[in-house]
Amino acid sequence: MTKSVIVSSSCDIQVQFYDVDPMRIVWHGNYVKYLEQARCVLFDKIDYNYAQMELSGYIWPIVDMRLKYVASARFGDIIRVTANLVEFEHRLKIEYVVSEVKTGTVLTKAHTVQVAVDKESEDMLFESPPIMFDKVAPFLNA
Repeated sequence: MTKSVIVSSSCDIQVQFYDVDPMRIVWHGNYVKYLEQARCVLFDKIDYNYAQMELSGYIWPIVDMRLKYVASARFGDIIRVTANLVEFEHRLKIEYVVSEVKTGTVLTKAHTVQVAVDKESEDMLFESPPIMFDKVAPFLNA
């Protein structure tokens, strides 16, 4: 986590039984779902969620995702997933920290990269469209 945070949001999630493996720790693949929940909260905060993206003529597929597992979340834990937007001019880079609420223990660090794709032509853009700049602008001087 080396870049300046432009805007941040978080959500708390209670680990459900269906997310754990036989050892009652969260199966590693479920962290992807947790990141998505936090990313949706972040997009709602900037008032540009997936539905609004599509209506504006763009889709934003994930082209890179990396996770580093530090410790395990367990059945019943309440975890906090913090999503930090750190890049938006050419791509969306969001860094995440997953921590256990009660102890503050960091469980996972991650990042995702998304790029803008013109919905009609299906061309990948090498610069974020103007609407992204408009949505992020209020957070730049906050």
